[in-house]
Amino acid sequence: QVQLIESGGGLVQAGGSLRLSCAASGGDFSASAMGWFRQAPGKEREFVTGIGWTGTTYYIDSVKGRFTISRDNAKNTMYLQMNNLKSEDTAVYYCAAGPRSIATLESRYDYWGQGTQVTVSS
Repeated sequence: QVQLIESGGGLVQAGGSLRLSCAASGGDFSASAMGWFRQAPGKEREFVTGIGWTGTTYYIDSVKGRFTISRDNAKNTMYLQMNNLKSEDTAVYYCAAGPRSIATLESRYDYWGQGTQVTVSS
């Protein structure tokens, strides 16, 4: 059974940093793209960043220069380093896996984590 488990969320002041992890089990995602999505209160879930199996990355404009996505295929784990956090980054963050290449559409991903809350206080 495939599972994606996020960790690392929490409460942080604006300007602070958090590092999210997404540990995959029950499957090998070394040949799949993975991504992070987030859902803020009252808003739809949105794509944030993705990483291909070769390590290529893509970010939405609002997080460029502040967030860094990475993966360790040997550990079947993906990370999201978030620096200079802003109040608008407050959301539940989800990791996802599945497509052959980076995708921004939710429907392209087969597997999802349960989400981890990130709250940025101003």
